Formats: sequence, C-alpha cells, structure tokens
Amino acid sequence: MKTITNQKDLLDDVKNLIAYSISNKHEKPDFNIMHRAIIKKYFEAKNVKINYSKQTVDMQIPVGKKQYTSITFECQNIKRFLKACLRKDEKSLKLYEEILKHYSDITHAA
Repeated sequence: MKTITNQKDLLDDVKNLIAYSISNKHEKPDFNIMHRAIIKKYFEAKNVKINYSKQTVDMQIPVGKKQYTSITFECQNIKRFLKACLRKDEKSLKLYEEILKHYSDITHAA
C-alpha cells in the first residue's frame, strides 16, 4: 500500500474507494460499514441505516447533550452524498487512513 503523503491524495483515494464501493456494494467486504462510518463521523450520528434501492438514509443526530432525534432523508445520489460528507479535520483524516488500510486489498485488486 502506498503511503499517503498529503491531505489531497488521502481524500482523492477515499473518493475513489467510495466510487468503487457503490458500484460493488453487494460484494464482500461489506462496504455498508464504511459508508455508515463516514456518515456517522460527519453528522456525529448514531444508528445510521442506508437503503440503497430507495436512496434514503436513516439516522439519529445529536440535538443536545445525550439527546438525539431521528431523521430520514432521500439522496439523489448516494455516491455524491458520501463524498460530500468527507471532512478535512485531523480526526476525520485518521478515520479515512484506517478505512484505506482496511480496504487496501480490495482496491488494489480492482
């Protein structure tokens, strides 16, 4: 696996993995786990569920200290939505590095 030297390369690699994972979402490994992790990180959400056929996302988002509200919304394009959920803060970038490490065998085989 190549070493990610800068933020742009890291984000580009994650975007490429998202594109690959949407096209191959029913194959092993379970890309739904990665998709949910990206959404959870972006929204600080819990109980994230994605319905790919209906293009909807269900989740609970924080509205106060230890208080959450449930929301469901429709995405016109799940791949574009996931890419838009990528952040550039240090904690998010560490998560993306871990995601890339975990899925590196899959992306290099493609």
